[in-house]
Amino acid sequence: MPTNPLAFLTNQPRPALIAMIHVGALPGTPRSQLTITQLIKSAVAEAALLAKHGADAIILENMHDLPYLNRNVGPEITAAMTAIASAVRSATIMPLGLQILAGANREALAVAHAASLQFIRCEGFVFAHVADEGLMPMADAGPLLRYRRMIGAENIAILADIKKKHAAHAITADIDLAETAQAAIFSGADGVIVTGTATGHPANPADVEAVAQAIDHPVLVGSGCTPENAKLFAPHADALIVGSYLKKDGAWENPPDPKRIKAMVKSLR
Repeated sequence: MPTNPLAFLTNQPRPALIAMIHVGALPGTPRSQLTITQLIKSAVAEAALLAKHGADAIILENMHDLPYLNRNVGPEITAAMTAIASAVRSATIMPLGLQILAGANREALAVAHAASLQFIRCEGFVFAHVADEGLMPMADAGPLLRYRRMIGAENIAILADIKKKHAAHAITADIDLAETAQAAIFSGADGVIVTGTATGHPANPADVEAVAQAIDHPVLVGSGCTPENAKLFAPHADALIVGSYLKKDGAWENPPDPKRIKAMVKSLR
């Protein structure tokens, strides 16, 4: 495992492709249908497919757990994600990351530490916002970085969403995206993620450029990336996090489509 957990972002001249694995609905959630063993088998198979066709890294996310809880998920979610992440980690040498929705950043960090992952995706790192799940009134940077130090997980990078998708940001309307990125880096984020308004909706290339000019840390695009718009993000993004486009018919809830994975990889290379 590299000393720098984000070396895969900074050691190449093009944006890295971080491919999403949307883990099936976990036990105890409204849409749950599969056992842990079945969820593991599916995630490992998806990881193998993504590696085969050229993804640079993978991020696991419990997106099928709709509707999400506001930060406080149960121990069954943490346990399930640990089992799945550990199995994927054993099956591939690719850099791996994790997000646990919604805003369960401490749990994500604990899972990443237990499963030897490289990074987590973190929402609510700085400033308050109103999400689908309700008000997230407290910034997580202070408690999360103290927790990371306490458990000895400082080798795990934190990639922070700024003015994230599926949320209203009227409460911080007087703070622009570049200032939010600077605040995230000042507060200890290892990189920032710029998104559109919702899953599958592209970010504004001008926003990505503004953020890249404002900070000297990795900038990632976190929604709506396609082979057609990748060239717009490439000059200013260190990585593209891609989920929906890689799936059959471009729908995030569908299984991955090898042809789409190949097309996305080709557009970046």
